[in-house]
Amino acid sequence: MPMNASATHRSRSRQRWLGWAKRIVTLAFFVLVVVLLFSLIRNVDWPAVAETLRGYSLLTLAGGLVIAVASYVAFSSYDLLGKRYTGHELSVRQVLEVAFVCYAFNLNLGAWVGSLAMRYRLYTRLGLGVGTVTRVLSISLIANWLGYMLLAGTIFSFRLLELPRAWEIGATGLQIIGFGLLGASLAYLLACRFSKRRVWHVRGHEIVLPPLKLALMQAALGAANWSLMATLIYLLLPEEVFFPSVLGILLISAIAGVITHIPAGLGVLEAVFLALLQHRLATSEILAALIGYRALYFLLPLAVAFLMFLVLERRGRKRKRAERVSDR
Repeated sequence: MPMNASATHRSRSRQRWLGWAKRIVTLAFFVLVVVLLFSLIRNVDWPAVAETLRGYSLLTLAGGLVIAVASYVAFSSYDLLGKRYTGHELSVRQVLEVAFVCYAFNLNLGAWVGSLAMRYRLYTRLGLGVGTVTRVLSISLIANWLGYMLLAGTIFSFRLLELPRAWEIGATGLQIIGFGLLGASLAYLLACRFSKRRVWHVRGHEIVLPPLKLALMQAALGAANWSLMATLIYLLLPEEVFFPSVLGILLISAIAGVITHIPAGLGVLEAVFLALLQHRLATSEILAALIGYRALYFLLPLAVAFLMFLVLERRGRKRKRAERVSDR
């Protein structure tokens, strides 16, 4: 067998093994989450959960709604950074509308629907090229995960997450992960400031390293969005909970959701919060807070986003018809 053919064969074989390994890890993690969730909720006092939900005041729910709106504005502003980065001519209103719809669908139906398919569809219907949409998406994704790494790195490094006594052995491991996350975040910021190579090519797309000012804005918006999400859950939980713990648990559950590929992290969020908070709070209080969180942050925005999507689709069809008429 020629050398090049042999190398290609080894590369394909390695990719197949990596693919199978990824599927096995994902399946194992999914089974673990299901088993953990079942063991935690099998003896739940559901009437107590309903009673806790009925006990939320209108002021609390209104405050939660304000926090949810602020978080969606922060997330949608990632795409405004993409507008600044690419220099495209869509208006701020158009960008915020598209980003809001994509975020709501992303949270509820997964990244392939929200972040990818819907973003490309809506932006290209507004006249942006695929390359421009890819660069906007790259800025948005980096903002989200840069903010995540900075917050998770800080919480894990300084051991701000209050773990159950049986889990305390994992604090050192989390601390090491935290140092790594902070190091990766700092490396990105330093690269934005000092790197002489500004252009990278990923799967045929050109990615230009942003300036430091834009990178710092990515970090600020990303951290603000994750913090607001945690603030909403914190608002719905009893007062004795430590906020950095709530934020840390949310960040852990987000990664668990990414690994399992479960849309909306359904069951994953609940399993992680119950596992890490049940030593401090009643299960009914935790579940009530998470149900309220899902209603305010997932379901209500999804309903609004669906209506907005229909409006954007109608505008897109009108634009296409007008273009066809002008080309005749």
